[in-house]
Amino acid sequence: MAVRYIPLALKHTATPQVEHLALLAGLEAAVRGSLISVMPLYIYEVLGSAQATSLAYLGAGIVSLISGLMVPWITTFVPRRWAYTGGGLLYLVGMALAIHGSNLSVHLALICNAIATASLFVCFNAYVLDYVTRENLGRSQSVQMLYAALPWSMGPMAGMGLYYLWAPAPFLVAGGFAIALLTAFWILRLGNGKQIARARGPAVNPLGYLSRFFRQPRLIAGWFFAVMRSCGWWVYVVYLPIFCVEAGIGDMVGSIALSLSNAFLFVAPQINRYARGLSVRRSVRLAFAGCGTLMLAAALLSVLPWVTVVLIFGSSFFLVMLDVVGGLPFLMSVKPSERTEMSAVYSSFRDVSGILTPGAAWLVLFVLPLPGIFAVSAAGLFASWLIAGSLHPRLGAARPSRGGLPSSSV
Repeated sequence: MAVRYIPLALKHTATPQVEHLALLAGLEAAVRGSLISVMPLYIYEVLGSAQATSLAYLGAGIVSLISGLMVPWITTFVPRRWAYTGGGLLYLVGMALAIHGSNLSVHLALICNAIATASLFVCFNAYVLDYVTRENLGRSQSVQMLYAALPWSMGPMAGMGLYYLWAPAPFLVAGGFAIALLTAFWILRLGNGKQIARARGPAVNPLGYLSRFFRQPRLIAGWFFAVMRSCGWWVYVVYLPIFCVEAGIGDMVGSIALSLSNAFLFVAPQINRYARGLSVRRSVRLAFAGCGTLMLAAALLSVLPWVTVVLIFGSSFFLVMLDVVGGLPFLMSVKPSERTEMSAVYSSFRDVSGILTPGAAWLVLFVLPLPGIFAVSAAGLFASWLIAGSLHPRLGAARPSRGGLPSSSV
């Protein structure tokens, strides 16, 4: 009888629902949202420069990329539920190291958090591909954004406020959310996902599935879109706050801008509805063009710091739009028999962007001031706009041969 008192979102059903997966996305957003504005400035404070901060993120990105690509191989020996749990526990280790506060422990904390994010992302996307139909992937993405809206909009500003009250506070709060995430995961009992029989053949080695990825242009394009979208967020999250500090307009401005921009997630279902009506190709191109234009304008007008902040803030709307629809070209092209492996490839966009953005920033800062990073980011976004022109015009539409109609959005 006790089960009747469990919140509806945590009641287990034979088939996990979109809302169950969105709950996990929301709790992980609470972990990361609590620290997203704290970590860059905390590391900048400990290491003393934007270039040193870039190198720290670069190292964490390399380690995270390797570990993320190893997850499919690891899950052949370790059940997926334990791989997901291990990622959640790594968040707790990262929080403890960050609280320690030494130069070395800060680097290790960044690495632990990056590996945790990559591991959870691989496993989570495998669960999504297991339990969400192709026609409902757009709805699933928008519901995930809706559940994550409050953590992402409140977290950055709350995290900085807690940091000023007591430096360990945001790390303790994030650790609490990590415990809540693991608790919800085990209550939902997602297990190891659906098991799909494979054709006979040799066991897949940790990187063997990359050859199949490189033979599928649609997957390559979808992955590239995810990388460029993530690079845009990296610039927004890491380098906008540093720009505000160096321009003398305060270290809270970036956090406030991030919190306000993440409030766009509340309209994610409406964005999804509009984007699906416009077509995936047109909506993806519109988002890349809008974001690139505003980033470039911010770089050109960087002598006016407040104008730059407003322009970068405006670009975040298009980044949120890309969060809703930018992953669909990849997810809609994945074969059912390659869910776990291609989830690992897809998740690598975080790590590749975590290598590409600070690496490029480190080089740019040798020859240009910090706003040069905005201009380089704009170039990548415009390149994505060009490539998105090759997407099929009917991508994401229901297939008449299967008798389906487009699923209604939330």
